[in-house]
Amino acid sequence: MNVCIVGAGAIGGLIGTRLAQLPGCRVSALARGATLAALQAHGWRLETQGTTLHAPVEARACADELGPQDLVIIAVKSPALPALAPALAPLIGHETVILPAMNGVPWWFCQRLPGWERAPLQSVDPTGATAAALPAQQLLACVVHASAATIGPGHVRHQMGHGLIVGEPWGGTSERAQRIGALLQQTGFEVTVSPDVRRDIWYKLWGNMTMNPVSALTGATVDRILADPLVRDLCSSVMREAAAIGERIGCPIDQAPEDRHAVTARLGAFRTSMLQDVEAGRPVELDALLGAVCEIGQRLGVPTPCANALLGLSRLFARQRGLYPA
Repeated sequence: MNVCIVGAGAIGGLIGTRLAQLPGCRVSALARGATLAALQAHGWRLETQGTTLHAPVEARACADELGPQDLVIIAVKSPALPALAPALAPLIGHETVILPAMNGVPWWFCQRLPGWERAPLQSVDPTGATAAALPAQQLLACVVHASAATIGPGHVRHQMGHGLIVGEPWGGTSERAQRIGALLQQTGFEVTVSPDVRRDIWYKLWGNMTMNPVSALTGATVDRILADPLVRDLCSSVMREAAAIGERIGCPIDQAPEDRHAVTARLGAFRTSMLQDVEAGRPVELDALLGAVCEIGQRLGVPTPCANALLGLSRLFARQRGLYPA
């Protein structure tokens, strides 16, 4: 199988290195700058469970140097995708499976809801470039329940978690979902093939749409966020707004915010991906994690005053640091 990783950062490096360990799996990467140079020099490097794994990779800067793939795994930060997606065309043949392994609400999330067919989510695909470039019928959804960090170009450290959820974007089961799930299972991931992956996406979002921006604003780890009763209450209020939206779009939440806080608390002094991005001076994924929720709520007429306030504060914070477009 020919697999291309688009975005050889933390999650891309984690998945790419593990896939490259499999016999018969030829893994390439679309990368740039120092990451491209590092991958071309020494291949994948992954620190996990006290050891460092090395694996070969064909790293290129342009998709037309790699050609059509069997599987394209997109692991870039969501703000980068609209500009990048049109350049991925050379990787996508008629049988290529496209698997975005990204945070937050994906561009296709509302496409088949009544009244949304010709109205893309402006927060995550403002010009419609992503939807136009990535054929909807070739998409397979993925939810990542694993954490990794980039400790140098082409060098990743696995921090915690082994979970991946894959499924058909609009539900049901399929041979290709089972096939890709089995492939990822072989690499050591704990894979669930879900018949309702939209609900899985919304449930993950429900937990990290608050922890990420609050940690970015405050510099606090999740244990400290949850230990402050006022901040915890704010997070709960945002989550209740998102749960109300979920009920309207076929993604009900069957927990109370406090139930999810208990799950998050088990992570301990965990630094969210958005906090890591702020500390590294990288653009933040506010639109996919929080902006899309506010947009969906507005279009459905579901009030989101707490989510709006958190989005406004986080966006202003990021703009002041050049991490979000002016």
